Amino acid sequence: MTILLETERLIIRSWIPERDAEQAFVMYSDPEVTHFLGKASRPASIESQRQRLIEGIERSRLRNNGTGSWAIVEKETTTIVGTILLKELPDKDGLPTQDYEVGWHLRRTSWGKGYATEAGQVMLNYGFSLLNLPVIYAVVKPENHASIHVTERLGMKSVGRTNKYYGIELLLFQLDAPVRIEGE
Repeated sequence: MTILLETERLIIRSWIPERDAEQAFVMYSDPEVTHFLGKASRPASIESQRQRLIEGIERSRLRNNGTGSWAIVEKETTTIVGTILLKELPDKDGLPTQDYEVGWHLRRTSWGKGYATEAGQVMLNYGFSLLNLPVIYAVVKPENHASIHVTERLGMKSVGRTNKYYGIELLLFQLDAPVRIEGE
């Protein structure tokens, strides 16, 4: 298991398909969790979820640029409460762009606890300080008010609607890298 980041309450770590597939399946087979992600995000079985985790790990390994998707684990219970990602936004044809997004998916039982904001904050810090990204985006379906609130709590600014990514109209939020003072 590779731990990427930690917060007071959470561990952000690599997925372990053999161990995590069942918890990921529970999360992604919940229609309320996948409501804004689309039906294609729902796995047919624990085995298909395990395969998705394996494929995601392989995509990250091939990109070899520090981006990907990680499990959000609650320290107190060691339960997977969600997914946090930092990756290249896909264009309308699914091809990677030069723009990077932060995103989150949480189990329904973990909604409203501040986990998305907590994980999002350390992921933004990781993107800016370790990957040296100049700007990080978030894309949200206009009716997904909970995720819009998370972007606001993260200090991201709305830049309007866009059809540039995923082939659908989304709200686009951005956060620019903090200005670094020489010598820091």
